[in-house]
Amino acid sequence: MEETNKKFSQIYDRYVEKIYRYVFLRVNSREAAEDLTSETFLRGYEAFKKTGKKIENPQAFLYKTARNLVVDHYRGKGKAQLVSIEDSNLQFADNKINLEKDAMVASDLDQVRKAMAGLNEDYQNAIIWRYLEDLPVKEVAHLLDRSEEATRVLLHRAMNELKTKLA
Repeated sequence: MEETNKKFSQIYDRYVEKIYRYVFLRVNSREAAEDLTSETFLRGYEAFKKTGKKIENPQAFLYKTARNLVVDHYRGKGKAQLVSIEDSNLQFADNKINLEKDAMVASDLDQVRKAMAGLNEDYQNAIIWRYLEDLPVKEVAHLLDRSEEATRVLLHRAMNELKTKLA
């Protein structure tokens, strides 16, 4: 039992930030993201115990679990929520940037977030996993249950739609 806890603790340490970031970008609420991330790892731990430590790809398993929980979250709410950029907990490295530039950056991030919210779920997931989480196309394809070629096409279309919404 202790060995199981230790191995899962390593999985948790390795993926908790990525899963939280993914969930937060999908639900735009710190509280909801924390709750859904906790539930993701709780379900992961239960599955880990049941399978006797034989989850082949823990990252894919956790992302799929998180994706399903996000879908369930929106089914319960009925619609997406948008939050202000202040709630995003993003920090800018250079404190010397003037206020005007800060305002422009915040406005740009808010526009991207709103545009992302207008994309379909597969497009959002593909963009987040590929460009924010920096997962290889092969892994994104696995997470989306698509071929690599279909995933490349999906990514291309997703980026084109995002560009259109931002224009």
